[in-house]
Amino acid sequence: MRILVLGGTAFLGRAFTEAALARGHEVTCLARGTQGGPPEGATHVVADRADPTAYDDVVGRSWDAVLDIGTQPGFVRRAVEALATSADRYLYVSTVSVYADDSVPGADEEAAVHEPLAADELGSMEEYGAAKVACEHAVLEKFGPDRSLIARAGLIGGPGDRSGRTGYWPWRFAHPATDDGAVLVPEDQSWNVALIDVRDLADWLVRCAERGTTGTYNALANGRPLSEHLGAAREVAGHTGPLAPASTEWLE
Repeated sequence: MRILVLGGTAFLGRAFTEAALARGHEVTCLARGTQGGPPEGATHVVADRADPTAYDDVVGRSWDAVLDIGTQPGFVRRAVEALATSADRYLYVSTVSVYADDSVPGADEEAAVHEPLAADELGSMEEYGAAKVACEHAVLEKFGPDRSLIARAGLIGGPGDRSGRTGYWPWRFAHPATDDGAVLVPEDQSWNVALIDVRDLADWLVRCAERGTTGTYNALANGRPLSEHLGAAREVAGHTGPLAPASTEWLE
């Protein structure tokens, strides 16, 4: 397959590119390159999606699939407009943050979502869910449900995660703050943790591209209690010091 990745130099885009290359596909990454180039074996088209001419070098080619992880509605609107006649399928990575009510665990894809953001750019992260809804709408309007895959991802972890959300606990257990090796942990460890590994998500997306999978799907990890997450982080770090449990009230 000939796959165009809008990005492809960091985290999920990079993992997807690596997975696609490993499965023998021809991959082109359209990216600014500010976080480095794409994996070896991929073609790099240097472009800024904020530039109206960003897609000039790729619209004249035929693509079996496009992967887009964009958050800014304007970027996605311009991309689908430019690529609608060049690409067979469009894979868009959305988020479970699109759901209007995130207090109900296990909500399926039919649950109500936020109103789409009308603006081309989100003003703050409070508009993140609405911005992603707008991006989903743009993809479906141009490519239609028969040529689109919407993957609503949960919390993504693994190699390349720069947020600290998945790297914090292994690092903390490896670097205790006190001489006796004690590490502060939540007393209540029954909270649910659902971190999908970026490599698993990337591999699934590549296989969806291969099979021509369409539709809207929640792409989530199986939930595990926080105690298992902390236990794995502690084991990886080789931590043998004491734990210092703190109550939810104190932590808040």
